[in-house]
Amino acid sequence: MAGEFAGKVVVVTGGSRGIGRAIAAAFAAEGAQTVLASADAGRLAEGAKAVAAGGPAPLTVAGDLRTREGCEQLFAQVKNRFGRCDVLVNNAGATRGGNFFDLPDEAWADGFALKFHATVRLTRAFWPLLKEAHGSVINIIGGAARTPGPDFLIGGAVNAAMGNFSKGLTALGNRDDVNVNVIHPGQTQTDRVEQLFAQFAKAQNKTVEQVREESLKKSGIRRIGLPEDIAALAVFLASAKGRHIQGTAIAVDGGTTPGYY
Repeated sequence: MAGEFAGKVVVVTGGSRGIGRAIAAAFAAEGAQTVLASADAGRLAEGAKAVAAGGPAPLTVAGDLRTREGCEQLFAQVKNRFGRCDVLVNNAGATRGGNFFDLPDEAWADGFALKFHATVRLTRAFWPLLKEAHGSVINIIGGAARTPGPDFLIGGAVNAAMGNFSKGLTALGNRDDVNVNVIHPGQTQTDRVEQLFAQFAKAQNKTVEQVREESLKKSGIRRIGLPEDIAALAVFLASAKGRHIQGTAIAVDGGTTPGYY
């Protein structure tokens, strides 16, 4: 796939760090012009520097994707600057974990605003460009879409909604020649996972180390995932070799998902 994405534009939300940054870096290494979107301008600058080390320097767009205005700003900048979008990676979103009875309405609203509503708005906005480019939508969701738990009810609900939305969008993708697929990361070594461990520890009245050790023991995985594991699959799904993979959800979790699908 060397150079396959040269001249193509790849938009990655939540692209300043973690999985998003790794995905952007992987596409840039294949020659893509990437666009990193996030709320924190400082982190975006750091992410852009890391991505540019292995490929074309990315365009960065700082804005609040929880709002319609933030999504519209991102789309406008991409359209005005490049006039095209070949791949949209909806990766932004950090839903809060914790004891169900301690989670206020605001936490639920915020979780859906950034991860679900932003995905819907951006997909709708970018669809004409994706249709023109015969492009791809890749939604980074998470295993809680399939395996809910009492300490991650917001995340599970949001992820399940995103999974349903993604599958339903496939029919439109077949009509317009746009691929739509989902990646469900498992535990992956990011700041986000450390934040969740801290929230779970508080809910369970345990230490972060206890929660981490118990989680790894329960899952039985050989190692914790790396952002690059998810990035490699994202690049493949958007490539010519992955073109016949359509409307599916693939777990990158070391085998922790208990179900058969």
